Amino acid sequence: MDRLTEMEAFATVVDQGGFTDAAKKMGISKSAVSKHVSALEARLGARLLNRTTRRVSPTEIGLAYYDRARRVLNDAGEADALVTSMQSAPSGLLRISVATDFGVNLLSPILGDFLLEYPDITVNMVLNNRYVELISEGFDMAIRVGDLEDSSLRARKLTETTRRMIAAPGYFRKFGRPTRIDDLNEHKLLHYSNQANGNVWKITAPSGEKRQVRSNGWLTVNDGQSLLNAAIAGLGIAYLPSFLYADALRRGLVEEAIPGLPVEVMGIYAIYPPGRFTQPKVRAFIDFLAQRFMEKGPDNW
Repeated sequence: MDRLTEMEAFATVVDQGGFTDAAKKMGISKSAVSKHVSALEARLGARLLNRTTRRVSPTEIGLAYYDRARRVLNDAGEADALVTSMQSAPSGLLRISVATDFGVNLLSPILGDFLLEYPDITVNMVLNNRYVELISEGFDMAIRVGDLEDSSLRARKLTETTRRMIAAPGYFRKFGRPTRIDDLNEHKLLHYSNQANGNVWKITAPSGEKRQVRSNGWLTVNDGQSLLNAAIAGLGIAYLPSFLYADALRRGLVEEAIPGLPVEVMGIYAIYPPGRFTQPKVRAFIDFLAQRFMEKGPDNW
């Protein structure tokens, strides 16, 4: 007889308190349940149930076996559910947390294509510039740029971006061009207001040394596109990812401030909660993004 069926029959008898109710639960005859349990006891060489005319209860050995058997049966049920889930069409509400810059510039233009491809999925995209707690705040996934802080989450790298200091040609004509990191102290820097360390830039020197630059500027804002617009307008030097400045750089609207510095490369990741399997709607969106960004980055935006 099938070992899993024997275990299921025994566990159901314990759960239901008798063979009659167990047979009803399993949808088979009482005699079939009894045969499964007897075969299990014979194979194990141990009595698992105390049988009387009024009640059935597990023996001490049976109770210990029940705990393990129930775990095995639950795992088997989850395995079956996994296969069913992974074969089902992606559907349902997909809640995504995305940094404002990335969401506005890169996700918004392609979301329509995703929704047309998966009409049974609805998307709630929340734009913010903080690290949300995915599980406690009810998000299915997030897109994050740069170092990953929470190692307990699952991550898939989608592509890469660089980060450079850029400003308008007109700014350099008016204020001069910095030639080394120390020169930045004399310039107008455009800052993100949501940086945890304040208006401080961490820059890698040609020697590989990590340097910190702190300087006041004419503008501090929590939106990268606004910083790019300010840089194009000649208000100062911005330190931005390539997915924001690439087009402006190609068009000559901005130039790199100190071309000789090492280029910082940052990963762009899809982050989602840990678990035994990935929901079809999450898997579908991550696969969609990976395909769209396959030929992007680090500077090809």
